[in-house]
Amino acid sequence: MRLSVFVCLAALFVSSIAAADEISLTVYNDNFGLVKQVRQVEFKGGLSEVRFDDVAALIDPTSVHISPKDGGISILEQNYQYDLVNTKAMMQRYLDTEISVITKGGEIHRGKLLSFDDRYVILQAENGEITITNTVEIVDYRFTKLPEGLVLKPTLVWLAESGGGGKSECEVSYLTDGITWHAEYVAVVDKEDKNLSLSGWVSIDNKSGATYQNASLQLVAGKVHRVTPRKPIQPPYPMYSAERMALMGKAEPQFEEEAFFEYHLYTLTRRSTVADNETKQISLFPEATTSAAKVYTLDATQHYWWSQPDKPKVKVNLEFTNSEKNGLGMPLPKGVLRVYKADSKGDLQFVGEDSVNHTPKEEKVRVFLGEAFDITAGRLKTNHVDLGLDHGRETYEIVLKNHKDVDIVVTVIEPLPGWREWRFIESNIEYAKVSAYRVEFQVAVKAGGENKLVYTFEY
Repeated sequence: MRLSVFVCLAALFVSSIAAADEISLTVYNDNFGLVKQVRQVEFKGGLSEVRFDDVAALIDPTSVHISPKDGGISILEQNYQYDLVNTKAMMQRYLDTEISVITKGGEIHRGKLLSFDDRYVILQAENGEITITNTVEIVDYRFTKLPEGLVLKPTLVWLAESGGGGKSECEVSYLTDGITWHAEYVAVVDKEDKNLSLSGWVSIDNKSGATYQNASLQLVAGKVHRVTPRKPIQPPYPMYSAERMALMGKAEPQFEEEAFFEYHLYTLTRRSTVADNETKQISLFPEATTSAAKVYTLDATQHYWWSQPDKPKVKVNLEFTNSEKNGLGMPLPKGVLRVYKADSKGDLQFVGEDSVNHTPKEEKVRVFLGEAFDITAGRLKTNHVDLGLDHGRETYEIVLKNHKDVDIVVTVIEPLPGWREWRFIESNIEYAKVSAYRVEFQVAVKAGGENKLVYTFEY
């Protein structure tokens, strides 16, 4: 099906605007970006209409700021036209107006458009005859002109007042939704799980309805408050092959990082084109090696205090410190960290992934990878004594079994009632009070053996 319009589109443009001489794009974590363009605009003397197209389809028109470099030019009014040309929009505006419809058989039906939907088009000829045509049979619609108010691209229209007229360089900036970025990290742990090689990439997902050609690109990491809540677009996270990871490890640094207000700003050292409906990936930093530790945790605080499972799962985590001493020491933007390890043949295998938040330097990063296969746990409340007036004494027993051929240490995290003052009566393993309602135990378990934690407390 074709849509034909016999009209001179050039007549729509009142003032001349050249393509952008310079474009800058700043992308934020929360699905929006700041676009800045510098263009040559020709103003007519006195009042004139200036049309500025090639803006993002998801532009926030209330955020537009225009700044002519030359004095004597005032912007009196601004309109944002976003009713784009399409079949439905054309048909709606041609209701009760004559159009032509051409069918597969070559028949031409002319008449006043009375009604249309996805299945039928109803026309009334000059002689009053009514024709109902199935849209499946229609190959072409013909209209005599482009209706007023429809535009080919989202367009900003300004009413400008200029003293003498002529060309002026203008900087236009605006916010747009539909563009976001996040970090992608790939880590490869060594055979002993004591060191990892970490590389970082940036993924920019552009669904804003515009292409930013040869743009200066900057990224802001941090939570920037906006009055109107936006629903973020969640781009698909790509899975990486071993070959792709090898390329990642060889990437050179392309971003310069700096502290900016209460956030962090990353500036690409070269220009780049960010196309509409594109996910672009750029190296954030080259491969760095840092020490790491595998941490086993048994966390009972993830369930209600009174409804704990009898056989909880032991979780496997990878932990490292983001410090220069350990080979890193750079602000890490939030994103997804995927971990790989070489098997006995030297082939990399995926062992887990987790989300990481914005992490300043000198802070710890803990990544949850999965549940331990060869470490089992049992948790049982073995005694309860009612001391009256919502007071009591309870005893818990946690049994850890290690079916691995190496010794391990499991961090056992236990909940305590936060609404009552509590105190430990006895414990066979020393505990550390982490908060008002949580304690931790470091339980060592020999290879092929088991260990039992028993504690009693009152509240």
